[in-house]
Amino acid sequence: MQKLNVKIKKWQHYKGELPQYQSAGASGFDVRAQLGGETIILKKGERAMVPTGLSFEIPFGFEIQARPRSGWAAKQGLTVLNTPGTIDADYRGEVKIILVNLGQEDVLIQDQDRCAQLVLAPVLQAQFELVSDLSDSERGAGGFGSTGRA
Repeated sequence: MQKLNVKIKKWQHYKGELPQYQSAGASGFDVRAQLGGETIILKKGERAMVPTGLSFEIPFGFEIQARPRSGWAAKQGLTVLNTPGTIDADYRGEVKIILVNLGQEDVLIQDQDRCAQLVLAPVLQAQFELVSDLSDSERGAGGFGSTGRA
């Protein structure tokens, strides 16, 4: 697995060890809620910004994506609202995770709960070229549902 050096800063309220990959083939690393011993009760339909106590210096040409943890999503309907959330290479502030409860019951988020997984991903920026026409394609201008169900 190829590795890339990413600088990480712990904020004053950060507790615990630095994040790490849980297996040799893991794509993402978990981040934990840094709630200072407090608890968040997320009622169904509600959302919250959960601090991670971490900042990153991401190399240009990359981003970090915040994604839901599959267990919480499957069992309780808790997900990252703007999945995947993007942390840009030039952002230096504290990473916060926007969690939303799409389940049927309240969800308790406790200090040090693993609240999301972060994935380092390459990014390309588009160089836009204004044209008067685009090439034809089989789909053309067909919108949502235009290709059928199967």
